[in-house]
Amino acid sequence: MTALCWILCLTGIAVLPLRAEQAYIPGNALDREYEDYATNFLAYYCYDCHDDGITKADLNLLDLGPVDETNASIWKAIWAQLAIEEMPPKKEDQPEVLERLQFTDWIVSELERVMEDKGGFHAHREPKKANFVNHDLLFGNLPDGIQLEPTSSPKRIWRLTPSEHITRLNELINTEPEYDPKKPGLRTHGDAVSTNHGGELKLYFGVDRITHWEGGTVAYATAVKSVPVVFAAARSHGFENYAHFSSVNSAEATQILNKAGDILKYMAYGPGSLVKFPEQITDDVGTYHDVKPKGDIRGLPSSLIYSTKVIRPLTPVYELLKEPKMAYSDKEIREAINYLFEMLTFRPAKENEVDDYLDLVRETIAKVGSEDGLIMGLSAIFLDRDALFRPELGEGGVVDEHGRVMLQDWELGLALNHALSYIKPDEILRQAIVDGRMRTKEDVKREITRMLDDDSFRKPRVLQFFREYFDYDLGGYICKDEKAIQAAGVKTKSAALNKGMFRASASTDRLVELILAEDKEVLKELLTTQQVVASPNDSILFGKQNSPDDKAEVPKKLQKTIAKDAELMRQFKELEARKDELKVQYSEKGLSKEEKKELYRQFASASAKVKEFYSQIGGSRKQSHEGVTSANLNGPEISARVGYRSFGKGSLTPERKLATAPEGQRMGILTHPAWLVSHSDAMDNHAIHRGIWVRERLLGGGIPDVPITVDAQLPDEPGTTLRSRMRVTREKYCWSCHEKMDPLGLPFEMYNHIGLYREYELGEPVDASGEIIDSGDPALNGPVNDAIEMINKLVESERVEQVFVRHAFRYWMGRNETLHDGPVLQDAYRAYRDSGGSMKALITSLVTSDAFLYRK
Repeated sequence: MTALCWILCLTGIAVLPLRAEQAYIPGNALDREYEDYATNFLAYYCYDCHDDGITKADLNLLDLGPVDETNASIWKAIWAQLAIEEMPPKKEDQPEVLERLQFTDWIVSELERVMEDKGGFHAHREPKKANFVNHDLLFGNLPDGIQLEPTSSPKRIWRLTPSEHITRLNELINTEPEYDPKKPGLRTHGDAVSTNHGGELKLYFGVDRITHWEGGTVAYATAVKSVPVVFAAARSHGFENYAHFSSVNSAEATQILNKAGDILKYMAYGPGSLVKFPEQITDDVGTYHDVKPKGDIRGLPSSLIYSTKVIRPLTPVYELLKEPKMAYSDKEIREAINYLFEMLTFRPAKENEVDDYLDLVRETIAKVGSEDGLIMGLSAIFLDRDALFRPELGEGGVVDEHGRVMLQDWELGLALNHALSYIKPDEILRQAIVDGRMRTKEDVKREITRMLDDDSFRKPRVLQFFREYFDYDLGGYICKDEKAIQAAGVKTKSAALNKGMFRASASTDRLVELILAEDKEVLKELLTTQQVVASPNDSILFGKQNSPDDKAEVPKKLQKTIAKDAELMRQFKELEARKDELKVQYSEKGLSKEEKKELYRQFASASAKVKEFYSQIGGSRKQSHEGVTSANLNGPEISARVGYRSFGKGSLTPERKLATAPEGQRMGILTHPAWLVSHSDAMDNHAIHRGIWVRERLLGGGIPDVPITVDAQLPDEPGTTLRSRMRVTREKYCWSCHEKMDPLGLPFEMYNHIGLYREYELGEPVDASGEIIDSGDPALNGPVNDAIEMINKLVESERVEQVFVRHAFRYWMGRNETLHDGPVLQDAYRAYRDSGGSMKALITSLVTSDAFLYRK
């Protein structure tokens, strides 16, 4: 006890822990002042280490003062340290659970108050900070003095995610294939729009009708009409779709309005809205060659030829605009408004909404003419609130005795639809909403059960949960240093590795889907499966980095491969030369249409053989990485969902094999290259990030933010191991946090930074040892030899499963859990466990809970 604390005691001023006079409702902060409340708490628990005499971490709390904008960062740090029970130090007196909870709630309420007009205080609402809520209080018994309220979520409107928004727009202009149960892995209507070969999320116009183009990958991608997603943002680690995360600014609104015109024109005119020459729309390629511009047109829209077959949806917008008119009837315009409104908002327009848009269309027609006025007026629907946001306001509901309103009808139906889907409700759910059969918990259970059991009802939101939980889809966005790649054992370019990572993300998606289809012990299976969904080049990425002894034998093994490669290259060059000859002949004047057709047929045949040689050369060359022993990844053929077809030679293809990973080297998603590279940097592994992932996502531990005064950089010491360079994190000031994450990340040193398994590092046996400490489950604590041993321990823990349930709650509720959600989490965990680890059971429990159904 500090001298100040002793003096206060002698003078009769209370500094003992605060005791509640009545039951405390978490989140309802006490109405207390700094002088008569906070100073007492700090004096009793904190001044021993942070006063005039002792200023650990250069922090003197005697100088702190009440919460204000100048000291907000210090109070935030105090809140974090108290919430995760890092302070007071374990050897010192500890606050009772209730007083710790009351004081941390008080700090948050004060920070919210003083920062309200200065950008607000939101740190406690970040997904990671949900781990600051005591796990044992959520899943165990509460101490006396704490009173929970029936839970609910706040009234809110959610901005659509980039994937959700662009998938809605895609429905207007592209017809996706229906679900084929014989080919469950192929892209299907209802699946999210995939990124392209470069990891970009774009809406493409007319690619399903393109039959010919000039040039390769870049030229094709440049020539095709596309709209980049307006809400695009590089996906960072963790959940990205909380209700309070995003809004729509004026620049985004302007972009949406501009793109709406392009979409409406394509809905009306198809490729006719894209081409400069009508002859580009033909089933006879030779027709266009007679009129196409001279010179190099690669990368230009005029380089594309479209089929005459109509594939896009033909809608009331098409019927309205297909033929120019001097005037349009109200009935025609209303049909187009009704169609667009429901396609963009997922609900039918109210009569007054249709009237308002009709008046707007009439006004724009009067100003700029019939066709342009229609396009301009209808474009406004793309900016309707419900086309950009999902409202959950409890409109029309009855307030219960706890101040809550249950969602109903369209709000409830669309909330449920969004739990699984990116496209509008299917006809069964829509009819249930219209008939007034989406108003009770039983209604929700009926529909969620039906949709989860229907494979043809696509569920991209479920897959996206696993992407955001595991973060296995980020490897393609890491710009790897090419010297570092080659030092890791693979002779390839950074761009090629990035493409391989996008391919690996699609493969991992498919593996997740296969495990979800079985729906048994889902988390455990994902962490321990020996299955691998592999593309042809994955035998390298799943391979083993050769040891010094292995490398000595490689040249002998490669002689046949190199000879085969040389012969393939000779044949390849001959074909390329033949293609050039055909091009010259084709351009000669005086050729008949039949002669041109025959030359084009020969050219197409030669092009197909060139493509085949590329594949064979790639298969030959993948054996020539002398630093790698390839994995044997053979098995039945399956398919994985990928983006749109044919970006020249850069196309992502769906062909995969369901193989078995090398035993003893791989086990589960955390040992797959997709996850390992996603948790690396440009030059090396990132053991700290990997350790943070294990601490937060599996153990539910809280990690405070890095202080701004800390230079979080490892020393630049080429020729030394990552473990050696991480010695700086063991300094006293750093180790209090790093001891919770470094020993959890270092076991993954059995893999290098491009995901290869290794037994040696810099010529010495690799050290992949680590330790689980302060896990919250004493049975888990202790040393581990490598990542596989650590994973095998973790998957047997009840706590790990409960933490998984907490993350599922955050994703589907769009917010952090509070103590009031404890009963919901316990029910969800019980449903998961009683069903044998079923994801369907977990989702059903969550979306039928009060946290999902009620707003306040």
